[in-house]
Amino acid sequence: MHRSRFSTLLIDVPAADAPSAAGFWSQALGTGTEPEPGEPQFVSLPGAFPGLVVAVQALQDGEPRFHVDVETDDVDAEVRRLVGLGVVEVSAWQGCRTLRAPGGHLLCVIPVHDPAGFAAHATVWA
Repeated sequence: MHRSRFSTLLIDVPAADAPSAAGFWSQALGTGTEPEPGEPQFVSLPGAFPGLVVAVQALQDGEPRFHVDVETDDVDAEVRRLVGLGVVEVSAWQGCRTLRAPGGHLLCVIPVHDPAGFAAHATVWA
């Protein structure tokens, strides 16, 4: 048995465009911006969607896109569950796994980052 939840919406942009993208999205969503301590590739948009982390992520390569993070208390079990639903694993990095869903969208399975939000909103899987 493990738990998981949709925790994060990331707005991925080329690194050169990250400052203007963060400015745009903060104004469009009516929120401010906050750099993430120790993770300079991320700029959070706090309060954009209550209960959900929303951030701009600067990419060193790749096209602009959106991707989601699913946080879980058992990364391996959640990846197995999602593979059973049709995702394909793309890569692994620092305890996180990147998957490609049917339709081509990326999602990352990450360890729990927000214990309070996780406890309040996670789904239990048998």
